[in-house]
Amino acid sequence: MTNTDNIDLPYLARGVRLAGVDEVGRGPLAGPVVACAVILDPNNIPEGLADSKKLSAKKREALDVLIRETAIFSIAEATVDEIDEINILQASMLAMKRAVDGLPIRPDHLLVDGNRLPQGLSCPATAIVKGDSLSQTIGAASIVAKKWRDDVMIKIAQHYPGYGWEKNAGYPTKCHKSALQNLGVTPHHRRSFKPVHNILYQE
Repeated sequence: MTNTDNIDLPYLARGVRLAGVDEVGRGPLAGPVVACAVILDPNNIPEGLADSKKLSAKKREALDVLIRETAIFSIAEATVDEIDEINILQASMLAMKRAVDGLPIRPDHLLVDGNRLPQGLSCPATAIVKGDSLSQTIGAASIVAKKWRDDVMIKIAQHYPGYGWEKNAGYPTKCHKSALQNLGVTPHHRRSFKPVHNILYQE
């Protein structure tokens, strides 16, 4: 994103300690939802920060390393059981709140991707629709969260081969849905999600 697009700038110009917050993994049929909160160093912002979905895996990997080296960050999850218990929206909010609570220093203001804010945040916050494309700090959070979640799904895939999680990260691809029919439901599947629920209760 260019400097003119970056909505962080007015905050940084006033010396506000800004944290960006984003979550990854609302749509998959399997695996946790992962959130990240990032406070960038205003004097050392990695080049090329953007919405993680618009970056190649190689570029994400390189930026993930740079963000971890230069920024303060916190990663948190909500589990499959929590997703099934409180629904995916509430689980996403829970993961984001956990990520913010996990920051070692308290930000002055949060920019949160999306159109709503988690409850009980410890500092002022603004929800930003398409924030991962408009804010460098949210973009950085989206990159770290996506890389973390992809790695989690690659690890789980080694124990549950056949679902293609190392490539599809648990999203409902053709390969994943076909494996669900043929191999059945695993402990990592979200039972409240329709394609999984339908297989469990098709009798």
